[in-house]
This record gives sequence, C-alpha cells and structure tokens, in this order.
Amino acid sequence: MCESSNILFLMADQMQARVFDPENPCLTPNLDRLAARGVRFSRAYTSNAVCSPARASLMTGLLPHNHGVLYVTHTVDNDQGCLREDKPHWAQRLDSKNYRTGYFGKWHIERSFELDRFGWREFVCEGQKDLMNKYHLNKSEVLNNLIPELTYNLSNPGYRNNVHYGVSTAGIEKTYMYNATNLASDYLDKVMQDDSSPWCCFLSVIEPHDPFICTKEYFDKYNVDDIELPPNFYDELANRPGIYRKAARVFKDMTDYQKKQAIACYYATVSEIDSQFGRLIDKLEAAGQLDNTIIVVTTDHGELLGAHGLYCKNFSASEEIYNIPLIMAGPGIARGRVTTARVGLHDVCPTLLELTECEPIDGLDGLSFAKVLASPEENEEKFTTGFAEYSGARMHLTQRVTWKDNWKFVFNGYDIDELYNLADDPWEMNNLAENPDYENKLREMCEFMWHKISESGDHSLLNSDYPILRVAPFGPGIMQD
Repeated sequence: MCESSNILFLMADQMQARVFDPENPCLTPNLDRLAARGVRFSRAYTSNAVCSPARASLMTGLLPHNHGVLYVTHTVDNDQGCLREDKPHWAQRLDSKNYRTGYFGKWHIERSFELDRFGWREFVCEGQKDLMNKYHLNKSEVLNNLIPELTYNLSNPGYRNNVHYGVSTAGIEKTYMYNATNLASDYLDKVMQDDSSPWCCFLSVIEPHDPFICTKEYFDKYNVDDIELPPNFYDELANRPGIYRKAARVFKDMTDYQKKQAIACYYATVSEIDSQFGRLIDKLEAAGQLDNTIIVVTTDHGELLGAHGLYCKNFSASEEIYNIPLIMAGPGIARGRVTTARVGLHDVCPTLLELTECEPIDGLDGLSFAKVLASPEENEEKFTTGFAEYSGARMHLTQRVTWKDNWKFVFNGYDIDELYNLADDPWEMNNLAENPDYENKLREMCEFMWHKISESGDHSLLNSDYPILRVAPFGPGIMQD
C-alpha cells in the first residue's frame, strides 16, 4: 500500500472477460503489457447485468438494492432507479484526502450529471451539451460511412431497423473513446506537472457496447474466416427460461459468417480501446509516474456476443455477461499474476480505499481484496464465492446469481432456475437445476443465496413467504446458523 499513489481508472462498456484469455484472438497488446505488470482476475464478475446499477455498485461498494439504482436510469421515470445520495462514494474519500479527481466520459449512474457532488472536482460527461453535440456529429459521420457488405441491420416486424454491427471508413478520431481519451490526456498533462498531491483520473468510454461499429483500419487486423464459433452459439436453450428463447428469435436469421463478422467487429473495437488506453499508460511511463500509479482496467458488464444465440445483455445470466475483465497494477500489487479469486465490481470501492489508506466506508456489501493484489497465491482461496442481482431493464424481473467454488446457481423468479458446474461445463450448456441427482447441491446454493440476501438487507426478497411467491426451490428457512 502507498498512501500517495495516483489512480488511473480505465473503464469500458460491455466488455467480455474472455477477450483477455491467452487463447483468445482479440488483440490487446497494451493491456497485455499492463497485465504483465500486475494482477489479472479471471473470475471477476459484475454486480448487475446492466450499466447504471453496475456503475453505482462500483462507486459505492453496495449491491443495487442498497444504493437504489435498480434499472438503467434513462429507461424509467425520474422517481425510479434513483441513487441514494446518503451513500458515500470512494471518490469522496479521495477528495477529502486532498486527491485531485477528474472524471471523463460515460457516467450513467444518476441523472444530475453534477459529479462534484460525488467527489469528482473536474469532469466532462454525457450530461454536458458540447460533448454530446460533438458525439452526435461524429456518430452521424461514422454511420454515413459504413461499408454495406460489412454491415448487418436488425429488422424485426414493428421495430425500427438498427445497425447490429458494421465497419466504417471514418477514422478512430471520430469515436467516442478517442475524444474521451483526449480529455483524460489533457487532465493528466495538468495534474502531473505538480506532484504536491496525488491524483485520480477516471476514463469511461462507451465502447465496445453494441452496435459493434469499428474502423476499417482495425477490422483489417482480423481474418473473419479464422474466427471460431464457440459451442454455445448453437444452444437450443432447452431447459432454460422461455424468455431466453424468445430473445434469441431476434438474431435467428444471422448466418455463421455474419456471426463471425460481428465478433470481428467487436474484437476490432476492443483493439481500438486498447490503443486509447495505451496512450494514457504510455503518457504515465514517459512522465516517470507509472510505478507510483494504481491502474485499474474493467467494465460495467459483459456482452453475450452470440453465446446461446443471444447478443447484448439483460436476458440471461451467462458468464459472457457476468464474468468481466479486471486488471490492476501498481504499488502494492504483485506483478505478472493471474488469479482465480472471485471478486465483484462492488468490491473495488473498499479495495481502492485500502490501497490508498483512505478512511473506509462502513456498512458496505463489498469486501476489499487488497490482500489478493499483494499476494494472490496466499489469499485467493479466501475469495471463492460471489453474488449478483438483477431487477430487469425496461422489462422488470427478479434474478439472483450466486457462485460458490465451481458451482453457479441462478434464481429466476419468473421461470425455471439454473445450476451449472462451471468446471465441467464452462459454456453453460447443461442446466442441472431440475436434475434430482443434484438436489443437495441445489439446496446448498439456495442456502448460500438466502444468506447473502439476508446479510445485505434485501428485505423484500427475504420476506417472500406469501404463498404464491414461494417460487425458489428452497425458502429462506433452510438457512443454518
């Protein structure tokens, strides 16, 4: 730990963890270099499957039912999905310790866009007219220069047509990530001139969120024919919630080649992000501030990218959505390690506070994993469980996701549940929830879920004893002391 450590936080939107697997063809040289200097978490997970709740959990160290943002903020009325402002944020703790704080890019946590209320002293985000005007002008140019044979549009009866993926001849300077990175770069130029107090720079880009639109320059780095489709692309979704099969109909007309093109566009966008994040890492190195800066790379949630015949997120609790990239490097952090410690996005808040020796926040759902960063081999076995929650987006539903060792249980309040052995079934093709041979394991996972629900104060779900609401395989009464 080092109390004077700077922080560079690099955040993407909807990035799959698998892009950092060694065998994955996605090209990320800058972030691979960063991982070689730090710790990569292979089992990190999001607290929620959509942007706003996940981002609020990152900032507060709380699960969504405790910070109040249950849904994506722009899809509900102003009195719904509201951030509880009596909950401290980690940036406020940094600010109180004389950190200079700057936030640039996508916010999407609450509606005021007044980030100074949450500890960010300088900021440029989506609530500001000049930035958004520039973004929309650039977006129009990107869309107007799509290459037809490398573009796929979704067309479903009664719904508007929209681009699913595409390649544009407009350059990277027209992307959101490029312009947001410029803002962060300018901020670093300013704060690195004065070493009298530490700084925190947060860059949040909107890519590689769908539609998967990349530049021709980066698309050409990939050979579409060489891309292999994982086995769960052909999942018929038997013995899974019916809404998964309904959602899959949207993409049923895509050919295997189009699915490969979509992956290539997604990978190309991730490579573009890598180039922009690399600009800031290089700037730190040139300024001699790489060794005294904690660098964090993560995302809010993942992307299905064709897994189980689905794209985007929301419906499905698949690992492609919940398993997220997390790389951390810097002072007090081991070098060149990959850890299986299961840590959640809501654990980042207490971890950063411990690493910077800031005042902790009481009553968090998250748990610091600073010890894992310092010595992964000695401490990762203490981090084998995880818990996430989902309340829907636009269409409201109840879903809770729990991990314990190699087992994963998904409580679907609206349909059949899911149970997977991820060691034997990493692609989640064999749902064991209704297999009587696994009733004991199902009971064990239910008990763990109810403990997490109880410990975190999710009172509404904990008190679902009303007869018609008894839809979990086992009720909360199975909890053992």
